[in-house]
Amino acid sequence: MPKTIAITGNGAMAEAMRQINPDVVAAFPITPSTQIIEDFAKFVADGKVDTELITVESEHSAMSACIGASVAGGRVMTATSSNGLALMWEMLYIAASMRQPVLMTVVNRAISAPINIHCDHGDSMGARDAGWIQFYAENNQEAYDNMIMAPVIGENMEVRLPVMVCMDGFIISHSIETMEIEEDQKVRDFIGEHTALNSLLDTDNPVTWGALDLHDYYIEHRRGQQEAMYRAKSVIEDVSMRFGEEFGRKYDLFESYCLDDADRVVVAINSVAGEIKEVIDELREQGEKVGLLKIRLFRPFPYAEIAQALKGCKIVTVMDRSTSMGAYGPLFSEISNALYDAEAKPLLYNRTYGLGGRVMLLDDIKDVFKESEEYLNNGKVEKMFDFLNVRGG
Repeated sequence: MPKTIAITGNGAMAEAMRQINPDVVAAFPITPSTQIIEDFAKFVADGKVDTELITVESEHSAMSACIGASVAGGRVMTATSSNGLALMWEMLYIAASMRQPVLMTVVNRAISAPINIHCDHGDSMGARDAGWIQFYAENNQEAYDNMIMAPVIGENMEVRLPVMVCMDGFIISHSIETMEIEEDQKVRDFIGEHTALNSLLDTDNPVTWGALDLHDYYIEHRRGQQEAMYRAKSVIEDVSMRFGEEFGRKYDLFESYCLDDADRVVVAINSVAGEIKEVIDELREQGEKVGLLKIRLFRPFPYAEIAQALKGCKIVTVMDRSTSMGAYGPLFSEISNALYDAEAKPLLYNRTYGLGGRVMLLDDIKDVFKESEEYLNNGKVEKMFDFLNVRGG
């Protein structure tokens, strides 16, 4: 039977790591993901896992060590945030293009400068084209569940790609919530044994990793990586379905909340979805047809499925908690792509919110729905892009 406990998001992710019991964890702690490695280090010290914990001198070294341990045949994990993820940048691409299923928790935090330790999605969104599968989580339970599914997805022979599970810094990472931790053995049975592929330590079958790859084969390898990302979507659906059957919590590529008959829809990622749901419940009681599409899977992006889910709505507000300087927000760009060929396109616009931890209150979300109502009544969007809750107009 699962155990119901009160735990922080970071604590929940450390528990998931303990149950996965990786061969190697290499990490350089950074706020607000530090507690994950602190808690896991205690598990190592207490003999609760068989993991080799490698403490390195930087996040770049952490991902380098993860790649080395993975090509040696191990199941490998780490955790980071913000500038730590940015320092890994070079190695993120190498892990993905070498098809190593490294697992990583990203506790979302604003990237400097100025220095800010609070939440936005600039770190993981900046890495959106690095070739990693990206999951996002509204709460502790969802983050834990995504991480339990991550090794099954990443290590699938149709995929063989690294996976990052993202959750909001402090809002989720340091908040205590009641959630279910599954039985250790049941989790390990679900995940299964790790199978090494072309291990550097298999001296009877010598291989080379990271060789020079010029114009004669580079593009073919990139195409293979892209095809693996496409295949990952159906694998994610299958694993999520099996997870629901085993543990009773169902996950789709995204969550539809009151979406079936909604005229006005907000699209959002991570913890703000909880507040949006509260506002939707209140507005629904007043007879307003409003809904939410909450992104769970951002890479690979489920274009066709999202277009189908949004086909009946009249106006869509896409809320980005990150910026793409000189362009619209990254989530807005993907939703725009998804709706490009839609027969009946809804009105569509972009709002950036919450950068550096700026709070979104329930009244602020009500204002978002009020604005969309005004646009819908007028039949046009006055401001395609804007920042919410900023000084100076």
